[in-house]
Amino acid sequence: QVQVAESGGGLVQPGGSLRLSCIRRGFIFSAYTMEWYRQAPGKQRELVARISSGGSTGYADSVKGRFTISRDNAENTVYLQMNSLKPEDTAVYYCNSVSALGLQGAWGQGTQVTVSS
Repeated sequence: QVQVAESGGGLVQPGGSLRLSCIRRGFIFSAYTMEWYRQAPGKQRELVARISSGGSTGYADSVKGRFTISRDNAENTVYLQMNSLKPEDTAVYYCNSVSALGLQGAWGQGTQVTVSS
């Protein structure tokens, strides 16, 4: 059974930073692509960043240059460093895994990020 726990969210002022963490256990973490998504109120969930098993990264245009995804396979953890936060970054952030066949794992409860003065 896959275990998922996202953490690190909170309230931050515009221009501030947060580091999100996501621990996922119950599968071969190192073999999977890991992704961060977010969902703002009234909007669809959107892909924010991804990191392959080999360490290649990709970002949504809206966060390029501000967010950095990384992973620690020994700790089964994926991180999202978020800098220069904007009010439009406000959302619930989720992580997920993607297998080589393109199958996503289970969703966790997410972590709330609120950017407001």
